[in-house]
Amino acid sequence: MNLLHARIPAGTADTAPMVAARADFLASGAYRALADELARVCASADGLVIDAGAGTGYYLAHVLDAAPAATGLALDVSAVALRRAARAHPRLGAAVWNLWERWPVGDGVASAVLNVFAPRNGPEFHRVLRPGGLLTVAAPAPDHLDELGDLVLSVDERKDERLDATLGAYFTRTNRTSVRQRVELTPQQVRQAVEMGPTAFHLDRGGRRERLDALTEPQVVTVSFTVSTYRRV
Repeated sequence: MNLLHARIPAGTADTAPMVAARADFLASGAYRALADELARVCASADGLVIDAGAGTGYYLAHVLDAAPAATGLALDVSAVALRRAARAHPRLGAAVWNLWERWPVGDGVASAVLNVFAPRNGPEFHRVLRPGGLLTVAAPAPDHLDELGDLVLSVDERKDERLDATLGAYFTRTNRTSVRQRVELTPQQVRQAVEMGPTAFHLDRGGRRERLDALTEPQVVTVSFTVSTYRRV
């Protein structure tokens, strides 16, 4: 369901090539460890689970598999991504929405909110969660895909600190875990990892496209994330 229509902010929604790259990359299992950790953390969720910035619905579908008493709502600004999300799980609905606006859901209706590599609207997280509701935020760690250099955007060393400061007025952090492993990516998977993220908008700068085209051998890279959980104050 597209609730934004012409109000989608220009240059913010993932394009069809970005979504296709993400779907293929995630299907390879390269980030399965993160999906498993999110499913473990959210396994006790019941009622409504909202994925804010759900993309293709990959992570929300894993959470719903682990939480049989839950239903899911995927919100994202990309209509292309949400067409895939709507088919990702039988207990999942999807709505195109700008996360910086007031969400099209009622107050205190969600048992859990999931936020994976997406904008963080603390007031809306707080508004839609019921008292004691669970917020789970996944973010890349500073060493994530470090071996790819400027083919991917760098991560602020103080990102976790800034996250806690942003959410502190609304939530109490209850835990933070790391998901880190070394994986071997084919040249095609390296290309997908680059083309599915924000760097896709800048492939023609700094010789990035040429460097991707020149890859012929598998690359061993670090995939590294932090998963932070919070409870609604």
